[in-house]
Amino acid sequence: MQQIVILGGGAAGLAAALAAAQSAPAGAVRVTVLDRNPRCGKKLLATGNGRCNLDNTGIAPEQYFTADPAALRHLLAAVDAAAPLEWFAALGLYTRTDEAGRVYPYSNQAADVLALLEGHLARLGVEVRTGCTVQTLSQNRSGYTILCENAEGQDQTLRADAVICAMGGNAGPQFGTDGFGTRFAAQCGGKLEPLYPCLTALQTAKPNRSLAGIRAKAAATLLDLDRHCTVAVENGEVQFTDYGLSGICIMQLSGHLAPGRGPKRPAVELDLFPMLDETALTALFAARVPLLPGKAPADFWTGLLNPKLGRALWAAAKLPEKPVDTLPDAAWQVLANAAKHWLFEGLTPCGWKQAQTTGGGLSLTEVTPSFQFKGCPGLYFVGETLDCAGSCGGFNLHWAFGSGIAAGRDAVRSLKRPAPKPNKKKR
Repeated sequence: MQQIVILGGGAAGLAAALAAAQSAPAGAVRVTVLDRNPRCGKKLLATGNGRCNLDNTGIAPEQYFTADPAALRHLLAAVDAAAPLEWFAALGLYTRTDEAGRVYPYSNQAADVLALLEGHLARLGVEVRTGCTVQTLSQNRSGYTILCENAEGQDQTLRADAVICAMGGNAGPQFGTDGFGTRFAAQCGGKLEPLYPCLTALQTAKPNRSLAGIRAKAAATLLDLDRHCTVAVENGEVQFTDYGLSGICIMQLSGHLAPGRGPKRPAVELDLFPMLDETALTALFAARVPLLPGKAPADFWTGLLNPKLGRALWAAAKLPEKPVDTLPDAAWQVLANAAKHWLFEGLTPCGWKQAQTTGGGLSLTEVTPSFQFKGCPGLYFVGETLDCAGSCGGFNLHWAFGSGIAAGRDAVRSLKRPAPKPNKKKR
């Protein structure tokens, strides 16, 4: 019996295993999943704050970070063609879509998505081995040999006609990932784009710890101070932390900080009143002054901003701590400018534990449109092992599920092709 082995039991790996089992002739192919965790899908259970934001209606290449946008377009077309949402619907998953295009299971439970996948895997006879740590993979004339350590610490060897690597990247080590997937791709001779924490909060050079926990609606602009240009703009809720800035819009900006591609001296500029231009905001501030005779600056922000945030902004504008009605008219233009151009420098992405996904990875030019590793028939790389990180909002799971489905189906087709010849460059 021919064998397909999936390395990794996350979103991409489970989708690959199920798609392969669905495509294989009955009784002709054995599909096996190896995962190092005690149970598969640990990271999947945490997605969408436990609700599993599994897709988005606005899928487009512009929603992804990669070193090769041209290659991404071809691969994303293959992911779209795999139609993850239609595939889930055929499995019996009923979904709902919110106003931002984010797709969730109707139950709002990530556990239901995992249970659905596990149920179909069991029905189709897919073997799932947990507690297995992959050590090496070698190619030979009959296919591939995988050496792994089982949950009891014993070495085991598996033979496979096709192997799908879905072991993820470096992000979220608390979910059982350790970067082995991308290291393994490099061991196989693949070109890697530099790895970096993606969709993560940003540390700033001089965080104001008194603002920790405060949230504010804002437009956040990522600037390249060396080139004096704007890199990207995101709108949403900014969360101030004791180390810097967080919130979805800040995490989105972190995707642009790829080593070698991102700005060398990045900064974030916050506009706390994005609905007003600077002239209108100056007029708004000036109009408040007659209403606050003899009042301190702290009273100026009532109904506008959190008092602590207002005081910090006042300090950033370098205005004196005097009654507001004693300040010159020019002060309100200065304050409006500060409110719309509050600069935070010395940015550093937070580490892997806070990152939602891995930026960088195996170059997209190293795989075919079916996610097969070039030069190694029957070997596939999917999901987070590849240099493709999506924006917040279901884009990463669309990529994970779709690439897994595409690779699983093609792995079955590959079994009908001539057996691969050993590639001496690969290990």
